[in-house]
Amino acid sequence: MTTFDLRKLRLRSGDQARERVEIELEPLVLGGQSYEPRPNPVPAELLVTRASSGTVLELSFDVTLAGPCFRCLQDAALSVELRLREYQATKSETDEDQTEYLDDDRVDLSAWARDAIALALPDQILCRDDCAGLCPVCGKDLNAEPHEHVEERTDPRWAKLSELKTE
Repeated sequence: MTTFDLRKLRLRSGDQARERVEIELEPLVLGGQSYEPRPNPVPAELLVTRASSGTVLELSFDVTLAGPCFRCLQDAALSVELRLREYQATKSETDEDQTEYLDDDRVDLSAWARDAIALALPDQILCRDDCAGLCPVCGKDLNAEPHEHVEERTDPRWAKLSELKTE
């Protein structure tokens, strides 16, 4: 887990600091499959701005997730560019002015990055946009060996309807 202590910046109202940080990320598990972040740790840039009413935190980084394709199970890689912003009010009456990633002037960069990556992901991580997937009958990779099965399988629950059709 990577955290950053804001106290070491010693910022006053109106000050701004830019820091280069490296964020350790754990593999992301989606649909029972593990996706490894690369590089790990991820190089990132943290920008902290102190205002009279609170603190603005900005985090930017690029990461690639590597793991199996959702359709064909071959290797897939998805690049994600993230530009994030959080605000922490000095005195707040609502939870909207608070960030869950800041506690006692320590920013949990790993949790912030993990949550942002999860929200930025598409529904499926694919090896390519036109991935054909696996054959539902024989299980072969349709990208490597496109084919169709000639024999028509009928569901036994529809057998009586087939009999009506032939009469």
